[in-house]
Amino acid sequence: MTNGFVTMAYLISGIFFVLSLGGLSKQETARKGNLYGIIGMSVAIIATFLGGQVENFRLLIPLMLGGAILGGILAKRVEMTSMPELVAILHSFVGLAAVLVGLASFLDPSHDLLEGTNRLIHDVEILLGVFIGGVTFTGSVIAFAKLRGSLSGKPLLLPGRHILNLGMVGASIWLGSRFLDQAPDQGLISLLTVIAISFILGVHLISAIGGADMPVVVSMLNSYSGWAAAAAGFMLKNDLLIITGALVGSSGAILSYIMCKAMNRSLSNVIFGGFGTAGGTSSKGKEVEGTITETHADEVAQELKEAKEVMIVPGYGMAVAQAQHVVKDITETLREMEINVRFAIHPVAGRLPGHMNVLLAEANVPYDIVFEMDEINADLPEVDVLLVIGANDIVNPSALEDKDSPIAGMPVIEAWNAKSVVAMKRSMAAGYSGVENPLYFKDNTQMLFGDAKDTLSAVFSKLNG
Repeated sequence: MTNGFVTMAYLISGIFFVLSLGGLSKQETARKGNLYGIIGMSVAIIATFLGGQVENFRLLIPLMLGGAILGGILAKRVEMTSMPELVAILHSFVGLAAVLVGLASFLDPSHDLLEGTNRLIHDVEILLGVFIGGVTFTGSVIAFAKLRGSLSGKPLLLPGRHILNLGMVGASIWLGSRFLDQAPDQGLISLLTVIAISFILGVHLISAIGGADMPVVVSMLNSYSGWAAAAAGFMLKNDLLIITGALVGSSGAILSYIMCKAMNRSLSNVIFGGFGTAGGTSSKGKEVEGTITETHADEVAQELKEAKEVMIVPGYGMAVAQAQHVVKDITETLREMEINVRFAIHPVAGRLPGHMNVLLAEANVPYDIVFEMDEINADLPEVDVLLVIGANDIVNPSALEDKDSPIAGMPVIEAWNAKSVVAMKRSMAAGYSGVENPLYFKDNTQMLFGDAKDTLSAVFSKLNG
């Protein structure tokens, strides 16, 4: 296959990747988007093999098969509740790959044959690739550990942490400038030092971010991994890797911006603010006073039977309990009773962008009854019963009513405006941000305690009783 055909195949792959991103933007077309991505990657792999630039097939093919088998096993075994940490650890692989590609490019004998501007450009590509890749690698590992619960979600706020971060970036720039003028042996030491600094910076940056901000962090690391891949593409002179990396990097950055907007915060505030759990911020807002009203499954079932409009707000508690299928059964039963049922999804519900949408799609909940927060808030006063399933911060009225609250100004689903609210939780523990929720103490709110799957199963049983 000539270089022209390889380039054309790469362009075709790039088009499929663009179509894949477009398809993944909506639930209705997500399956098609995945298919486009598979086709694009298949074309890219075949074109790379037939292009004549790949050698040592005896080593490469077993590694690819091993990776494919391992990835298939992980994909089959992982629960939907563990998907955020799986995505985070996969980002770390991309970062580590960029670091290794940068080292290999520098150690390649042909590197010493480059001169003048070509040598300078290639060395800059190596520096950018290993630095971004190093931050992505260790940062993603820390995000994985926090999402998995292996590390505390509480932010690590070292004294003078911003100065420390700036110092590491400045040291990397200084070492990089020296690297550009050094002989190979000295250059390797400088390059390895930059890699070590990037590893430490990645750990420190993500350790200082609290658990409640992890959804934004995952999308941000997704962006980093894209730029690392693009840098690797420049090093390898691979057009497709550059295109793909740019697509992932830009889409991850846009998603991070959208999520920050949904939280009424800036990306810099997420990265450097250190907010995220109890103890992560100096302001805790007003003390919540009042008493709660507890309810039971049979009472909730009766209330649902008498309703005309029902709204369901899913949260991470639904994911942990794997209650999405019971939710779907309840939805079908209510709709058969000619009760209008809709879902309200907050942009940062769960631990991953689109987490709740994926869970509902897995349970085959119809797409046309799933709405975003902005589409649904105005209709809440007409809702007879609103079910909050394991959500806390995204339905917290403190965001709008308490200017001293850490989540003040954050757009939320205004659940309290419904005629009746049933909040399902395991306990009265605060949400992931550590902020108490006054919704639970309002006169129109009842608490249904227990595992979401168990309590909803009991409600479903009473509905059919």
